[in-house]
Amino acid sequence: MHIGGRFRFDFGTVKMTPALHGSGIKTDKGMLYGGNPGGFVIEANGKKVYHAGDTGLTMDMKLLEAENIDVAMLPIGGNFTMDIDDAIIATEFVKPKKLIPMHFDTFQVIKADPLEFKGKNKTCETVILDIGESYEF
Repeated sequence: MHIGGRFRFDFGTVKMTPALHGSGIKTDKGMLYGGNPGGFVIEANGKKVYHAGDTGLTMDMKLLEAENIDVAMLPIGGNFTMDIDDAIIATEFVKPKKLIPMHFDTFQVIKADPLEFKGKNKTCETVILDIGESYEF
């Protein structure tokens, strides 16, 4: 697959979406090119999930409103990805039914409060997951 492509699998369909992020992988021999960053819209059993991947805010996210996303997962950690304020704008662009904040608090430089995001999110329900927790819908 590549960005913009949609493919039908046995379980449903996957569409690869643009993401803005570096892709270098540190190795003992230096940096290795990791390919184009991307996100995914996954449709299965009549439900759609958008996993933005590691990304900053993009205008392309506005196009995802037409996908009628049930659950979106957006980064909120900042520094390497969008921060809380940009994630609020992305949520307004995508208009999912539910939003799960991700990519935060795994180390100091991306420390962010998902409760702050939840308080600012007026577009949809925010679902905050603990590490290792799953969500079914």
